[in-house]
Amino acid sequence: MSKSKLTSSFTLQSSSARLDAAARWATGQALAYASVEDPVGLWYEAALPGREAFCMRDVAHMSAGAAALGLGAHTKNMLLQFAAHISASKDWCTYWEITKDGLPCPDDYTNDADFWYNLPANFDVVDCCYRQYLWSGDRDYLQDERFLQFYERSLNEYVRRWDRDGDGIPDHIRGEGRRGIASYVEDALTPKVAGDLVAAQYAAYNAYAAMSRLRGEDGKAEQCERLAGRLRELYDTQWWNEGKRRFNGAILQDGTPYEEYYLAASFLPLYFGLIPPGEKRALALEDLKRGGVSNVEEMSHLPDVYYASGEREEAFRTMLELSDERTARREYPEVSYSVIGNIVTGLLGVRPLADRSAIEVAPQLPGELQWVKAQGIALLGNRIGVDIRDGRLTVTNEEGPVIQVRAGDRQLAIGERESGSFELPAG
Repeated sequence: MSKSKLTSSFTLQSSSARLDAAARWATGQALAYASVEDPVGLWYEAALPGREAFCMRDVAHMSAGAAALGLGAHTKNMLLQFAAHISASKDWCTYWEITKDGLPCPDDYTNDADFWYNLPANFDVVDCCYRQYLWSGDRDYLQDERFLQFYERSLNEYVRRWDRDGDGIPDHIRGEGRRGIASYVEDALTPKVAGDLVAAQYAAYNAYAAMSRLRGEDGKAEQCERLAGRLRELYDTQWWNEGKRRFNGAILQDGTPYEEYYLAASFLPLYFGLIPPGEKRALALEDLKRGGVSNVEEMSHLPDVYYASGEREEAFRTMLELSDERTARREYPEVSYSVIGNIVTGLLGVRPLADRSAIEVAPQLPGELQWVKAQGIALLGNRIGVDIRDGRLTVTNEEGPVIQVRAGDRQLAIGERESGSFELPAG
């Protein structure tokens, strides 16, 4: 792999030596995987180390950490690569994994009739593109024809091609082998539909609804919102197992429910926001804590889920475990990017909102952390710093135009090299 050594302005200091070490390790590890000099253009490894490739699922999840480190242009180029290769000959799939040379990874692809593909992937990428717009304000995510074609094909032709029973959800037929797997769980169960597929499709409809509104296409937005609402209602009513007090993990090939916890297919509905707040979400969260994960890739999603659920102590503990040198396979690229992403979006609570030309900050510090100071967080064309101590939040606009910052019920316009201070609620 041809690489120039990349740097980032992101740094972190805190009252926790373990957190400081985790941030240093994750920053260095993530940057070591990023490249600027290969034929594919800007990219970072987002697959098994050594393949010199990037995979749809990994890029979608790693994108927040990459953005915070200033690697948003890398993510954009990789997403464009996925978007550009969607085709009718692949039944509106794209390349699941692309190499540094801009070619389909030979580990996954033989030809357009024989390739590895997990059906949640198109939807995951659509959702990622919207999140990257919110982070960057880059209107190419709303206007570039390559992206627009990918969104439209993924939410229309792709769904129709892979939906064989007419319920509006893609499904897998066992005889199709590796082409069109109905989950990110890659085991011998080979269900017809899994919970993570429904969840990713739900997130994609919501993402495209939001992007359509920003483009002034209210009719399209309303249609996508209706489709998202239908999926949420379907999952809530048809996938809930009252006897087990949990959501079923999948639907098997014969149409019967798989009533057990099914790893990512059971916890990604929390990650994608398919399950609304309430008793069922709380039970699904407890199911995750009991059922756990099968590998470090799945584990890297847990801080996202815990922070989104207000479980700050569990999120912090898991993030430190991911960073621990004793954790098996912590060198998997998704781990370091997840740690950075969750430090910024979870622990510090930074949420860029390009559609409102603002950022929200809602920290979730664990009880053991007395103070934390981060600098050089890249977002919306700015670099910001966040300092949390003694019940106060201070946001500094280190570089870039005036930025609107909201914390609690207070909003401030902060100019370049200026700071704004907010009082944090107790607890």
